Amino acid sequence: MHAIIPVAGIGTRLRPFTHSLPKVLVNVAGKPILGHILDTLVAQGVTSATIITGYKGELVEDYVRSTYDLNVRFVEQEEMLGLGHAIWVARESLNEEPVLIILGDTVFDVDLSVLATSQFSSLGVKYVDDPRRFGVVIEEGGFVNRLVEKPETPVSNLAIVGLYFIRRPQALRTALASLIENNMRTKGEYQLTDALQLMVDAGEKFTTFSVDGWYDCGKPETLLQTNRFLLTKRNVMPTAPQGCVFVPPVHVDPTAIVEHSVIGPYASVSKGALVRNSIVRDSIISDQATVADIALDQSIIGENAEVTGRFSSINIGDASIVRLSQ
Repeated sequence: MHAIIPVAGIGTRLRPFTHSLPKVLVNVAGKPILGHILDTLVAQGVTSATIITGYKGELVEDYVRSTYDLNVRFVEQEEMLGLGHAIWVARESLNEEPVLIILGDTVFDVDLSVLATSQFSSLGVKYVDDPRRFGVVIEEGGFVNRLVEKPETPVSNLAIVGLYFIRRPQALRTALASLIENNMRTKGEYQLTDALQLMVDAGEKFTTFSVDGWYDCGKPETLLQTNRFLLTKRNVMPTAPQGCVFVPPVHVDPTAIVEHSVIGPYASVSKGALVRNSIVRDSIISDQATVADIALDQSIIGENAEVTGRFSSINIGDASIVRLSQ
């Protein structure tokens, strides 16, 4: 199966971390968001992918090429004109082979093998209390009858969660072409949801599959929630150095240095980080960051950042320095 992964977004809700990194390279549970997505796809038999880049796309390409032995094509979305436009930019990947479209800012835990034998296209969905932030589906007789992008008045609680299995990609290509040629926009953008509705109107049958294990990485608070989930799935507990205590679940990279500190629960310490004389819980310490003489809770420390002092909760971007007198 071929995967299409759009990652062109700027990630404004994850600032200050996305001032220096594309959103999909922000660290969670010891590796970039995109790394978790690709690990899951490779484990489930995906052998090739098209990644749609935009903001700081060269960093995305460098990361993937240096980390994965995967047949990957990179396509740039030069203008941010919506998810439908992003897939249109990658239309050369919409041919005879079924494709799986995965949004690059979510981590998912679902068995995709059932899709390989499905006769129909299928959309990953999850029941949500407030559907106004999502595209939603309305079903009739076991098939999708209508799709609505971010409805102001709730019409369904089945939210589309960013996993789209397209059995006949050329039909999607035709629908996207119709959007672009007729300048069909919703809220100023070309929406993938609208293209899928055109497919339904043309007779394409869509089923749905439940995705309970769906974790958003789009905001600091949801990034920390995803960090907690991924850590609870780990079966390996790192050994604490002498003078330190690790409270599971935690991730501490082998290259990190931890001295006279308590790490966890729900804390991840990434490559080359230094934690000294500190208590770190429910937090993410990114690559090469330094944390000293501090207690941190529900915090995110960016790459190469340095924090010392008395904060109990802080989100600090890459390459920043914060020192607080004791």
